[in-house]
Amino acid sequence: MAVEPLDVVIIGAGLSGIGAACHLKKHCPNKRFAILEGRDSLGGTWDLFRYPGIRSDSDMYTLGYNFKPWTKAKGIADGEDIRTYVTEAAQEAGIDSKIRYGHKVVAADWNSETAQWQLTVEEKGETKTKTKTKTKTIMCRFLLCGTGYYNYEEGYRPQFVGEDNFTGDIIHPQKWPENYDYSGKKVVVIGSGATAVTLAPAMTDKAEHVTMLQRSPTYVMNLPQDDPVVNGLRKILPETWVYRIIRTRNIGISWLIYKYCRAFPNASRKLILKLTKKQLPEGYDMKHFSPSYAPWDERLCVVPDGDLFTAITDGKASVETDHIDCFTEKGIKLKSGKELGADIIVTATGLNIQLFGNMSLTLDGEPLDISEKMYYRGVMFEGVPNLGMVFGYTNASWTLKADLILEHICRLLNYMEDSGHKQCVPVNVNGAVHEPFVDMQSGYIQRAEGKIPHQGSKKPWKLYQNYVMDMISLRFGKVNDPSLEFSSPKNRAKTETQVEAREEVVG
Repeated sequence: MAVEPLDVVIIGAGLSGIGAACHLKKHCPNKRFAILEGRDSLGGTWDLFRYPGIRSDSDMYTLGYNFKPWTKAKGIADGEDIRTYVTEAAQEAGIDSKIRYGHKVVAADWNSETAQWQLTVEEKGETKTKTKTKTKTIMCRFLLCGTGYYNYEEGYRPQFVGEDNFTGDIIHPQKWPENYDYSGKKVVVIGSGATAVTLAPAMTDKAEHVTMLQRSPTYVMNLPQDDPVVNGLRKILPETWVYRIIRTRNIGISWLIYKYCRAFPNASRKLILKLTKKQLPEGYDMKHFSPSYAPWDERLCVVPDGDLFTAITDGKASVETDHIDCFTEKGIKLKSGKELGADIIVTATGLNIQLFGNMSLTLDGEPLDISEKMYYRGVMFEGVPNLGMVFGYTNASWTLKADLILEHICRLLNYMEDSGHKQCVPVNVNGAVHEPFVDMQSGYIQRAEGKIPHQGSKKPWKLYQNYVMDMISLRFGKVNDPSLEFSSPKNRAKTETQVEAREEVVG
């Protein structure tokens, strides 16, 4: 049986993958493409996570796609609304039919003779009695990964002394049980990041009390849900105009806040703590919201309408800053000697970093280690042909960078078609030196060392985490710059239709 040939394969049907397909459909209408999704549903992160209060920590005017306005009233959206938004984008663009669910890419090998990626795909199938997995091969000219940066199978979960002694439930947010009832329960949420500051106030709707237990504090900022400017503009302007205006404004505000924090860390720290203190009960111990690091050494946490501060003020939630000594039968004993009673312990301890959905990458059968490569313009990889990856901002909304990456890839594909080239390879021709991928101290970034690519010391390998500079580079910069080597294979002995598919039924 002949292998199916495609121009582009997109891996992942989440925010990045659906965005990629929409851009391809618009800018590269003649390209044959498919979206391969290992799970059985669309939405990626926003379908996987189902814990109470799940929401974005970025406003939807910047997390939304540049081609689809966000029209709901809430600026900070919950998971269900984001999932609906992504689904609508797929349907409106007519690319939902391109999604192949239950297709997990386990390996990808670049074939230099045919200038194609050969993908080994496990396809799940259902029978009356059991699930069967069929292994098949798909070929494509360009491989685009929208798989995110963490393991969907399991979250980061440190082991604590005495866990077996605890008689209640221990839950990781990534594996939240469906219809889980926590009514009247005492809950301890371990963590201080975006997930913890979301869960703590959200669970106070039914829980007796929720305690957020953190080893060290995080900067937490209030962001109002209702924006009077948005409401006013919607009365007089079309929705697309409002979206563009607010999107531009919010990009500018976010960038100014980030630059101010980096340039004036002491002043920005004092300002953030002053604003936080005003929203907490009088006399509240500010050690729980006073990190030892400077603002934006780690990502800031956002709480819509100050819901965490309100829960603390109302006595429904509290924060403890201490180290865990051990789990006990009825809760957690801290290093200070204090004991926290709990019926439920939620380990909001983070994510396990993983790129490319953990598939095996090879070049002509030789193993490819992406962690040894530099990231070209935040789009492709040093020495690797026809492979793109969507990796958004760490200091702003993910989709801002994703849209720029995808627009650039479409420009690149069109240039290659017009010029007759079959492959392009980023090459370090200007002596750039390898540097860490991103300058942040977040736990998941530190755990990613040895798993993610590097940036370089100079253009086009430098990652600036700056929307304006990336717009200049990716939207308006030359596609055929000296750091890209274009070519076509000299030996075309093996054609698309001559490579035979290997299919195996398992289970």
